[in-house]
Amino acid sequence: MTEKFTHWIIRWRYFVVLAVIATVVAAGAGMPKLSMSNDYRMFFGEDNPQLLEFEHMQNTFNKNDNIMFVVTPKNGKVFSIETLKTIQAITEASWQIPFSTRVDSITNYQHTYAEEDDLIVDDLVVDPDELNENDLARIQSIAINEPMLLHRLISPDSKYTGINVNIQLPGKSLSEVPEAVAYARTIKMEMLAKFPNIEIRLVGLAVMNNAFPEESQQDVKTLYPLALAFIIVTLFFLLRGFSGVVICFIMIIMSIIVAMGTSGWMGTMLSPPVLSAPIMILTMAIANGVHLLVTMRHEMALGRDKIAGMVESMRINFQPVFVTSLTTILGFLSLNFSDAPPFHDLGNIAAIGVAAGFILSVTFLPAMVAILPAHSRKEVVGKIALGKFGEFVIKHHNRLLIGSAVISIILVSLVPSNELNDIFVEYFDESVEFRRDSDYAAEHLTGVYYMDISLSTTETGGISNPDFLKKTEKFSNYLRSQTGVSHVLTITDTFKRLNKNMHGDDPAWYKLPDEREMAAQYLLLYEMSLPYGLDLNNQINLDKTSIKIAITLDTLSSNQLLEFEQQTQQWAKDNIPDIKTIASGPTLMFAHIGKRNINSMLIGTMVALFLISMVLIFFFKSFKYGFISLLPNMLPAASAFGIWALYSGQVGLALSVVTGMTLGIVVDDTVHFLSKYIRARREKNLNAEEAVRYAFNSVGIALLVTSIVLVAGFMILAQSHFVLNSEMGLVTSIIIALALALDFTLLPALLMKIDKDKK
Repeated sequence: MTEKFTHWIIRWRYFVVLAVIATVVAAGAGMPKLSMSNDYRMFFGEDNPQLLEFEHMQNTFNKNDNIMFVVTPKNGKVFSIETLKTIQAITEASWQIPFSTRVDSITNYQHTYAEEDDLIVDDLVVDPDELNENDLARIQSIAINEPMLLHRLISPDSKYTGINVNIQLPGKSLSEVPEAVAYARTIKMEMLAKFPNIEIRLVGLAVMNNAFPEESQQDVKTLYPLALAFIIVTLFFLLRGFSGVVICFIMIIMSIIVAMGTSGWMGTMLSPPVLSAPIMILTMAIANGVHLLVTMRHEMALGRDKIAGMVESMRINFQPVFVTSLTTILGFLSLNFSDAPPFHDLGNIAAIGVAAGFILSVTFLPAMVAILPAHSRKEVVGKIALGKFGEFVIKHHNRLLIGSAVISIILVSLVPSNELNDIFVEYFDESVEFRRDSDYAAEHLTGVYYMDISLSTTETGGISNPDFLKKTEKFSNYLRSQTGVSHVLTITDTFKRLNKNMHGDDPAWYKLPDEREMAAQYLLLYEMSLPYGLDLNNQINLDKTSIKIAITLDTLSSNQLLEFEQQTQQWAKDNIPDIKTIASGPTLMFAHIGKRNINSMLIGTMVALFLISMVLIFFFKSFKYGFISLLPNMLPAASAFGIWALYSGQVGLALSVVTGMTLGIVVDDTVHFLSKYIRARREKNLNAEEAVRYAFNSVGIALLVTSIVLVAGFMILAQSHFVLNSEMGLVTSIIIALALALDFTLLPALLMKIDKDKK
């Protein structure tokens, strides 16, 4: 059947090539429809409970996506005339940033004070040029003693300050975030040119959002050409022929075009994980071609012409190639169990690419082989060396069986040492400007992690109730006492300041009002005095039933964040049970997604393992060989995570999908080796030792080369500045390398032990 199909492909080779090209062009027409997402919300499904709470918080209060200018005067003095002029200039310019709704700095901080019976609300710094040394000292004293500013917009030593810009994106265009960040960068460059005695760094959620597509596009420019060049060189060295390299290169490009074009037709949004799909496809699409071309080259070395060699290669390899493609597809499709939609897209696109690679390898490749010249009758490079290695394995199979089993057991025993943990600001490595600036801000000024907690009452205007205010203050003080909390922005500080102002600025009255009517009047008077854009909508909802406490946190791990959330909610439940509290924020969302993803991917991996096992049992027509294949298929991932425990010990969002994804990939070597072994046993009636020798001689070099290509491809992905991609690439490389090692040692040794002296 396979021979007839191959002869038909070769006979109609020109028609087949044209039909393939037409299909690829039709699929590739969807690529212009692809667009890059620059919203961190892309990592959360629509029904994600943390996302729903976050959106509820955003709809109740003003949105708080932000850009912060971190300003460092080179003379170490924020409260100097020159630095204050700089801060004022940046503050004024920041109102022009697209989609900005609020700008906060120490210069436009709405300072309140009493003047006889009047409440005066004005900028803390009106005109820096008119300030003298006494004025500067007074302003500094006010700023570093104001809870709303300290550790948020001014450091205790007055050496660092920030200008925070709130961004409210309409969500109508993908250009909104890049547009806002680009404008902020323009302001930065203009200010550095105008005021050379300062340093400026940009941090904030909008800047992080922008870093996702920027780093992904940088990977496309640097990593893709590197991976493609390596594969071409490897193929040319292996196949010793120009035509084979050309065919494989065209197949790679076509597979990527089909996968990305189809995803464009499906309306898929590009994201950093999705942009790693082409590297995965180009490394895996080549595997089938290598097996077919290596076998063809072997047949030609035995005296056949290229047509006969290709027909025989298709006869021997069609089923293994189909099965390996199917298992790889199943592994990638298991990513649909992930709680992070970008990994769904990655799995689906990679699966489409693998399917396209299989179809091209059994249609386009034989047709092109028939068209292009292929005269060399030399064996592929390394075949003799692999034969010698096979002899070594046969001779020492008992020792190899024990040794590989012991090493695997040791590595697997280390797996529990891994901690399910993440630090989401470290999704970018230190070469990324956003990461460096965020680390700098966290060290010198304020944290870059944010968490909001809303406190609600059922009574309209209930936030002015003295009892509610006292409980809010008690909760705020508790939060400030917790390790890892950099700043707490709470409305109770405003109420206490207003109460002091309305009593002649007497420090003894810096406390919460005792009467509800008085508190409500203070709040109304204050709100009426605030300028446009600096109202209290970021802290109070419209009907005055809820307030929001904004918490700025140090750089904490996901486990620390989840523990902080749990302790905070438990404290609220024990101490203010009548007040409804909801905690939310991007930081908390990322902390939860890693944990949720681990659980969902465990289910996905189990489903994929079951389906792959059924496929192998059906393919080998043997429950025994299907069961044996599970060992070298499951051990690589388990052993790799044992190595990871020694290397890092932190398993986050990216690594939670690796086991399911690689399960289908590592099966490839096992299937090809076992299929040749079983063919030798059944068709050639060889004993176990001879069958292992036959498997090494016929498929060993192809397995080695495809594994080298896969490891290299994923190692190139490991060079990404986006840590989700780099960690995924690194661990996948380790798994594939371990899979090859086990298939070359444990698997043949196990087969010889089980099938010893059996015909």
